[in-house]
Order: sequence, then structure tokens, then C-alpha cells
Amino acid sequence: MHTLNIADIAIILIYFLIVFSIAFYYSRKAVKNTGEFFLSGRNLPWYIAGTAMVATTFAADTPLAVTELVAKNGISGNWIWWNMAIGSMLTVFFFARLWRRAHIMTDVEFIELRYDGKAAAALRGFKALYLGFFMNIIVLGWVHKAMEKIFTVVFPQFDPFILVSVAAIIIGIYTAASGLLGTARTDSFQFVFAMIGCIILAVIVVSLPAVGGMSELKEKISPQVISFLPKIGSGEAVSGIFSISLGSFFAYVGLQWWASWYPGADPGGGGYIAQRMMSAKDEKHSLFATLWFTIAHYAIRPWPWILVALAALVILPRTDNLESLKMQNPEIFEKVVQAYNSNENINSLRFSESPEFINMYEIYENTVDPGIMYPKLMVRYLPAGLLGLLIAVFLAAYMSTIASQLNWGTSYIINDFYRRFIARDAGEKHYVIISRLSIIILTIFSLLLTKYFMSTISGAWEFILNASAGIGAVLILRWYWWRVNAWSEISAMVAPLFIYPFVKYYLGISSPMSLFPIVLITTIVWLIVTYSTRPVNRKKLFEFYEKTEPGGIGWKKITDEMGIKQSGGIFVRLFVNWLTGIAVVYSFLFGTGALIFQNYFKGFLLLLVSLGGAIVIYYNLKKNRL
Repeated sequence: MHTLNIADIAIILIYFLIVFSIAFYYSRKAVKNTGEFFLSGRNLPWYIAGTAMVATTFAADTPLAVTELVAKNGISGNWIWWNMAIGSMLTVFFFARLWRRAHIMTDVEFIELRYDGKAAAALRGFKALYLGFFMNIIVLGWVHKAMEKIFTVVFPQFDPFILVSVAAIIIGIYTAASGLLGTARTDSFQFVFAMIGCIILAVIVVSLPAVGGMSELKEKISPQVISFLPKIGSGEAVSGIFSISLGSFFAYVGLQWWASWYPGADPGGGGYIAQRMMSAKDEKHSLFATLWFTIAHYAIRPWPWILVALAALVILPRTDNLESLKMQNPEIFEKVVQAYNSNENINSLRFSESPEFINMYEIYENTVDPGIMYPKLMVRYLPAGLLGLLIAVFLAAYMSTIASQLNWGTSYIINDFYRRFIARDAGEKHYVIISRLSIIILTIFSLLLTKYFMSTISGAWEFILNASAGIGAVLILRWYWWRVNAWSEISAMVAPLFIYPFVKYYLGISSPMSLFPIVLITTIVWLIVTYSTRPVNRKKLFEFYEKTEPGGIGWKKITDEMGIKQSGGIFVRLFVNWLTGIAVVYSFLFGTGALIFQNYFKGFLLLLVSLGGAIVIYYNLKKNRL
């Protein structure tokens, strides 16, 4: 196990110097107005906007989460999030242009662009605080907790929460100084930097004698672990492979990606993804930014993490049966469980406990929390200098996510609550000052949440996906169906909050099967509410359509009244692009994987399919004059 030396510290300091230099340079340009502060003056090129999207979704916990998925369910376990590429590609072709065309500051502001009346104003104010503050500090706390875990492994001699607090305050300061103008640039640098570091770690650990390169890795790992596709059948647990029932498969692939709201994978776009689309130079840059994000996020980024996870399964000790571990020595096992639940650091225990205890502790820790194996490989096998590089990588991932979340959440609080309901006529300089203050407040509250309330994040995904199940249809259709109103969205937000506990605790249906009844009932509720309440007034609908021109059969009644003739050919090409785009992402993802695992014929064949799909998309975009 290596400790930090001068080379490691120098690399970390150089990284901080570069980040702060970028932030300082753009801080001088971010003070003018909130348009610069939150949307970078709406002038980001597609590669900066798209890379900033990818960097935000690359949090400190992401490599650990992928390691855990692979350890428990093999490579195919990643389908829990790979399925969301379907919805992301829908956003590329059906929503990216519209978000940029709307010319608003936040996706919450969209509510009063699309709806009318007091219900729209109330919904906008509520969502600004609910998403910008409450949901945001939960996400921030989640990321803080993951970084705290990494610091525990890398710097066992320090209090990890203090280290996280220092890092978070530093991020809050440079985010408050530079706004999105600087955040997007630092995000891009941090993403490239982080990916290079992750690739270096993957190459090193796969080349270790204990692994023996890709050829030997394949021989040492069960074939089912390196299968790219889940086993669809009874859903009975199979060690080392993602085995799910047919119903669960349809819940993931046919339901989750469009029905539930999830940060970074909002149906129809939203959150910080919409923020980046709205900050792009024009509609073309908005579309290409989201396309680049989807390809990089789903098809390129995961493979270095997956390789490290597979190497960890070969190198580090763990067990598939904790009961058998307990039988080896029940007395030591109980001490191990007690020490683990008390968050005692294994490095401090080495001085007071027996080798047998330490060995069992590590096996238990790797089994219960397999994500911890990722930073363990860093600390144990990286030479001087490279360890500092990988620590800087995790800092980059952590900082890019925290900075983006802070800027995005503050944009809601200031633009959609403070400016809208409290200080409507203050100057731009005033709003920028309040925005910076809001960032610091969010940072403090998120750290307090991490310290005193965030004990585990294991149920966070399940809660968010189920508690929002059904609202996705409204978020999509509000663009393409004139009859959707503010009450549609309000009822779709509220209904699953009551249905989910009933389905889970009374009916006993667990996730992901719980999505079926929640989505069905929520959809019935919001449709009844929609037809029971008055539609948005015609003037508002005419103004919205003239500004965004969404098109589609759902607007035919309105366009007929406006005397506008729609072209159906554009929508046909959009659907073709969407389906082709899905094929491009998955064929690129699995083609790259096949090449990595030395299946060259399959790999090149899949990459040719991906290239062919890209040509089709390019041709259709030219037809649509994009």
C-alpha cells in the first residue's frame, strides 16, 4: 500500500491550480447578469455543453457504483442505468431544439411559458424550492457521502468529513465566483482529466501479474460475469449475473426511462441537462451537445470502470456467501460486523487486531460494500505520482458534479422563486450577489445533511424512481399535446407520493415491478384531472406554439385555429433518428466492449452498424436543415 509522496502532492496541487485559474479567468465575465451566471451567455459550443453534461453525471460515486454493479451482477448489471439511453436519445431529437428555442433560463420557468393562471405560478414556485433546494441537497449529500468513503480509504489518518467539507467549501467559492461560464469550462477539463486517469488505472490493474492481461482475465472470470446482456427468466438470483424476470425487464426497458423523473435522465430533458441545452449557441449546437452527451455517457465512459471492477474481483478477497464466512469463526465474525457498523477504519485496526480478524474484515467489507474495492486498487497498486493523479481524478469528478448541482439549484431558487415572487425589479448585479449567497447556503445545508442525516444512499434510487413514476408522460406530452395544463403536472407529481407507499407496504410489490401499478394509476389520475379542469387559454397556447413550434398531431386543433399547416415528414425523420440513435449507442457500447475483450469480428461488425446508423442520422438532419 502506497502513501502520498511529493510527486502525488505536486500533481494534486497542479490540478487545483489549473481549476482555479479557469474559474478565476471566467469569474470576471460572470458578474454582468444572471444570463451569464446561469447560462454562460447562451453561447456554449456543442462540445463544451455536451462534455459539461457528461462531467456532471460523472460523480465521485460513479466508479464505485459501477464496481458494485459488476461485483454483484456482472457487466450486465449496468442495464439498471443503461436502459436510460433510450430516453436520452429521445431528448436529443425531440426536445433539444425546443429547449433552446424556448429562450428561458430554467426548465422550471417553462411552466409559466406553457401554462397560465395561479396554478402555474404556484407550481413554478413550489418546484423551484422542491427541486432547487430539497432534492438538490439530497443529491449533494449523496455525492459528499461517496467522496467521504473515498477519503476514508485514501487518507485514513484524517477525518473524512472534514476533508469533504474543505473540498465542498472550495467548490462553492469558485462556483459562486465564475457561474456556469467558468463551471462548464472547468467541467470539460475535469472530464478529460478524469477519463485519462481512469484509463491509466484500468491499464495498470489489468496488467498486474495477479490478473495477467485481458486474455488471462477472461479465463479467471466466469463467462456469465462478462456477459453484456442480462439473463431474462424467472428472476431467481444467480451469482455474478444480472438475472431478472421478464416483467422486470419490461419495467426497465419499456417503462422506467420515460415514466420516472431522475436527475440527469429527466423524460423530455430537464434539470442541468436542459440548462446546458439552453446555454448552447443555437438549436444545432443544443442537439449535437445532447447527442455527444448520450454517446459519451452510455457508450464510452463505463469501460475503464468495468475493467477495474473485473480486476478487483480477481485480486481482492470477497465471498458470495457471508454465512459460510461466519462459520469459519463466529466469534471473530461478530466482532468484524460490529467494527464495520461502527465505521472503524481497517488501517487503525491493524495495530490492535489479529491477522485473521483483518483478513475477515476485508472480505466482509468487500462483500457488503464492493464499491470500496475501486479506491483500494488505487491505493495498493498505483506507483508514486499516479496515485496523486487518481486522487485528483476523484476530486475532478466530485468537483464537477458539486459545482454543476450548485449552479443548477441556485438558478431555480433565484430565477423561479426569488426573482419571480420576492424581488421582481431588482438589478442584475443584485441577483448575481444573491445567487452567490445561495450557492454558499446550499453548500452548508448539504454538508449538514451529510453529517447528521445521510447514513445510507442505497434506497435513494428506488425512492426517486417510484415516487416520480408516471410524471414522465406529462413532462413529455406538455410539449406535444395542447390539452395538458398545470393541474396535469401537479396531479402527476402528487399522485405517486401516495400510491408508492400503498403499493410497497400494503400490496408488497417491490421495485421495479412496483412501477407498473404506480404508472398506471398515476396516468389515470392526471388524465382525469386534465379533462376535469379548464384548458390553457388560447392566447397562451398560440404564443407558446409560435415561440417553440413543437408540431405534431397533438397540436392539430390549435394549429388549425392558427391557420398553420404542419409537415408530417419531419416527425417521421425524428422517429427514425430516435430509433437509429438507440441502435448507434448500444452497438457502439457493445462493439467497444467486444474489442476490449478481444472479440474483434463482433466488435468491428457492431462498430460498422453504429457508423451506418450515424450516417442515417446525418442524412436526416440535413433534410431537417440542422
